[in-house]
Amino acid sequence: MPERKIIAVMGATGAQGGGLVRAILADAGGGFAARAVTRHPDADAARALAAAGAEVVAADADDPPSLERAFAGAYGAYCVTNFWEHLDADREGRQAAAMARATRRAGLQHVVWSTLEDTRRDVPLDDDRLPTLYGRYKVPHFDSKGSVDHVFAEEAAPTSYLLAAFYWENFIHFGMGPRAGADGGLVLALPLGGAKLPGMGAGDIGRCAYGVFRRGPGAAGRRFGIAGEVLGGEEMAQKMSRAIGRPIAFHDVPFGVFRGLGFPGAEDLGNMFEYQLLMGGRFVRDPAVARELDPQLQDFDAWLATNASKIAIG
Repeated sequence: MPERKIIAVMGATGAQGGGLVRAILADAGGGFAARAVTRHPDADAARALAAAGAEVVAADADDPPSLERAFAGAYGAYCVTNFWEHLDADREGRQAAAMARATRRAGLQHVVWSTLEDTRRDVPLDDDRLPTLYGRYKVPHFDSKGSVDHVFAEEAAPTSYLLAAFYWENFIHFGMGPRAGADGGLVLALPLGGAKLPGMGAGDIGRCAYGVFRRGPGAAGRRFGIAGEVLGGEEMAQKMSRAIGRPIAFHDVPFGVFRGLGFPGAEDLGNMFEYQLLMGGRFVRDPAVARELDPQLQDFDAWLATNASKIAIG
């Protein structure tokens, strides 16, 4: 049997990386092996991956030499950053650039970079359609990733670009689930401006990433915008109502109101939703592309069938 190709997975205990590790492990005949890269190899989540058959190694995106060690001898790497861990766009950019350069130094054959648009290319800083944040960004957690795409293109191993959609898990973990309205009924409140929202289950991102790796280095340079389904606010509320068994109304929150809610990242997210509205059909997240990469792709109903009971209802 030929030796399996090692894919080093950054963020292996997180939503995206964990999904990729599980996808690799589930495909015993696929020719790939999972190397789970984590800052905390002794944590329960890392131990669980090791027990499932992954190689677990320690590395830190803030420590470039550790990345080279983690990538050594691998075929490919999945590079992902977590802005929401620290809310520091500059730091996220440095982490991503360090990963990119380490992949070339390690001689990898294929990299998948989990990126997003640099929104400033479409809405420059002097464009008042979106407020400028921190003097340098429009949507910090997008811009910090998209601004590093050129580093992957110029200084990394051959790279494919994966652009994910809104996580439906935000209804569970990020406080975006339905809340009781003034009349006691449940309301799903999001700032969409009448636009439809591409969304997906976080686990499908990892399976889509695995689909890109299966395509091989010939997919380098390609951008894959993925989603499980594209839905309007009323559609999401109706589907959630059926799954939960309680009526849920939809309220389209004005963007400025959402930006002023005061929780960490509110301005960033408000700008994100408005950017998607401004871009219209140019904001491409295609369920058909995702389904080609991940035949198990879930639509919102399928995701709700498993997760409705976990949705945080305020």
